[in-house]
Amino acid sequence: MPTPVEVVAYDDAWPQAYAAMSKHLASLLGLAVIAIDHVGSTAVPGLAAKPVIDIDVTMCGPEAIGAGRAALAADGFAARGNRYDDGVWAFAKTGSPGQRVYLCPPFSDTHHRRLIFRDQLRQDGEMAVAYAALKRRLSAEFPFDGDSYTAAKTQFIAEVVELANRG
Repeated sequence: MPTPVEVVAYDDAWPQAYAAMSKHLASLLGLAVIAIDHVGSTAVPGLAAKPVIDIDVTMCGPEAIGAGRAALAADGFAARGNRYDDGVWAFAKTGSPGQRVYLCPPFSDTHHRRLIFRDQLRQDGEMAVAYAALKRRLSAEFPFDGDSYTAAKTQFIAEVVELANRG
């Protein structure tokens, strides 16, 4: 059954939810973790978002990612695969808010772009407003098609990252 694509107003509880999730992930994944970062729209104060906390966990290497995949599955995360064909493994867990965890290899380009995009939206309120408007329009256009919703945001995200890299 398709999952609704629902964009909601920013929730002040999201940073605290991320902090608790991050602490749990650090305990679960142990010393193989290099960094845990709150990425995605819930990481941008004031930005409308799907009520899902996106978390990138940078691991120390491929072996650690393998062990991390097993640990997340044992903890109830559903595996979503290597979605970007770059060694980043995705996992999801339902809840309120939901969780999406990405195990990233060191020096992951996907992870690096996510941080750039997040930081640009945090610094540029007008850009964040434009992104929120796009997300709301796309959620109405693709109310039960998360893949199309995500794909339709790609150009905006690429333009923001390119702008940041030029600056």
